[in-house]
Amino acid sequence: MLLETIIICVYSIALILIFMYALAQLNLLFNYIKSQKNTQNIPEFDFSNTDEIPYVTIQLPVFNEIYVMDRLLKNIVLIDYPKDKLEIQVLDDSTDESVESTATLIEVLQKEGFDIQHIQRTNRKGFKAGALKEGLVKAKGEYIAIFDADFLPQSDWLKRTIPFFSDESVGVVQTRWGHINRDYSVLTKIQAFALDAHFTLEQVGRNSKGHFINFNGTAGVWRKTCIIDAGNWEGDTLTEDLDLSYRAQLKNWKFKYLEDVETPAELPVAISAARSQQFRWNKGGAENFQKMIRRVLKSKNISAKTKLHSLLHLLNSTMFLNVLIVGILSIPMLYIKNEYTHLKMYFYVMSFFVISTLIFFICYWFMYKKSHGSSLKSFVQYIALFFTFFSIAMGFSLHNSIAVLEGHFGKRSDFVRTPKFNINKI
Repeated sequence: MLLETIIICVYSIALILIFMYALAQLNLLFNYIKSQKNTQNIPEFDFSNTDEIPYVTIQLPVFNEIYVMDRLLKNIVLIDYPKDKLEIQVLDDSTDESVESTATLIEVLQKEGFDIQHIQRTNRKGFKAGALKEGLVKAKGEYIAIFDADFLPQSDWLKRTIPFFSDESVGVVQTRWGHINRDYSVLTKIQAFALDAHFTLEQVGRNSKGHFINFNGTAGVWRKTCIIDAGNWEGDTLTEDLDLSYRAQLKNWKFKYLEDVETPAELPVAISAARSQQFRWNKGGAENFQKMIRRVLKSKNISAKTKLHSLLHLLNSTMFLNVLIVGILSIPMLYIKNEYTHLKMYFYVMSFFVISTLIFFICYWFMYKKSHGSSLKSFVQYIALFFTFFSIAMGFSLHNSIAVLEGHFGKRSDFVRTPKFNINKI
């Protein structure tokens, strides 16, 4: 009976953790709905007064992005901002033939009057975090906008984000990701579905109540003094963005999330690329749980509710491990249910936790219908997409669980970039 007891305990803990996470999502849904009723005060900023316009540095961390470098640079220089107040840093750690073509294009842009620098390192120490940190030393800007190679900000992007820094306590302004190739395949549709939930339900739900959110690594702006005050970029986790975000918020810097400002980007189209990206995000999440949770729980500056949301936020990737555990142990649990009839009441109680799936279904539906409508056709499409999403999530659960375990146990690994192929649409 010892083995059966262990199985029951592990299975129960996994179910309860999933249920707690579902309740947190439901709370974020309520926060999101309430936030939609509040009108947002957009700071007024006089861009006609050159003396008031702050200096901005745009950082573009890239590594072997031969297919998208031309698209990236030609799009970035279209951003509508005074040339004498804008600097562009191409933080190029590339080791392939893209180095030469990038240098050539940068020379052309420099001749056109753009302050754009091609910064290369002799090693990739710290990976993306290391490149951002080295670029920061040379950065002229008061504010640091960061874009990964596959992001294509609109021309008015800086004019819609920089004004929010008029509040001196704001350290970061993060925008919502869009998806230029959402309908390319089932894989991209599922990725967009999951990311949309994060960039609406989770980011708005947390930010609207003052809970900790995270800079998403790209499509956002940092106040330079915030980065330095929080301890600068560190490369000891695979999600350096989540790490610095928590350190900054523990220093009482505020984050501003702009749902209405969409920054389009390219989703991975190859299953191997999506798996690699998921592995990095989930391992990095577990690494940050180990690094940050004690600091969060010991902090005297944040509320108990914010601490609880932070705990579940940092454990986000660990949900894949819980899902895998529940899936694997479901088979021996059937045996135990049939063999030990005196445990019937326990199984009645455990069946209650199936409601977690219903909660996720409701939360995601609210997010889906906002952009796709609430017609019967949309609902039917949503049902198909939701269960496809869950099926793929289950398929990824073993791979992601390995990432989570490596993160929790401190196994080090390199930062593996997600390849981009310049795919704009179907």
